[in-house]
Amino acid sequence: MAATEIPMELVYTNQLDGFEPGKRYRVPGLFRNVEREATVVTVVGDYPEIVTAYEDAGVDVEVVELPEAVVVGTLAVASDELSRLLADLQSESSAMVLLIEGLEAGKIHRPESGELALRLFEVLGATHASVGELTTERDGLALTVDALRAEVEALKKSALMPPADEAGEIAALKATLDEAKVQYRANASKDSLDKLVAELPKG
Repeated sequence: MAATEIPMELVYTNQLDGFEPGKRYRVPGLFRNVEREATVVTVVGDYPEIVTAYEDAGVDVEVVELPEAVVVGTLAVASDELSRLLADLQSESSAMVLLIEGLEAGKIHRPESGELALRLFEVLGATHASVGELTTERDGLALTVDALRAEVEALKKSALMPPADEAGEIAALKATLDEAKVQYRANASKDSLDKLVAELPKG
């Protein structure tokens, strides 16, 4: 006595849920060959190659057509909300363009509209003001440094050049040492010259 054949219903569909127990499901786009165990095949959608393959194999095939999408008119009519969104985006874009052109020209102009453009203008304005303050502070410090350098140079010169009356005394001391043929440093101080002169033999 022949064994009773267990029916296997195979469904080709792209659905993601709503699967019925007892049926096996396959993705139509992945079809390569018929499955010999299938006794009944349901094809959801327009897949003639699957239908032909199973009919040629002697398997009953049922085709379930997908519901046609309802199209109202030939062109989609944008809703009021979408229209407002597009208008806002256009306004925002125009404001950003004007702001960027002003930056390239070296002058920031306040946009008349555009939330993002206005926020960017405020940030750039605050940054510009901070940069201006830093520049002023830098210039002031540069002037202070220049003044300090001038004072240091003046102090160096005054340290190297003794007062006029002291210079005369140093010249006289050097003349005395030259006459006595006593060597001394060219930049010797008055005190060191006084000491050398004091050490000369008394004549």
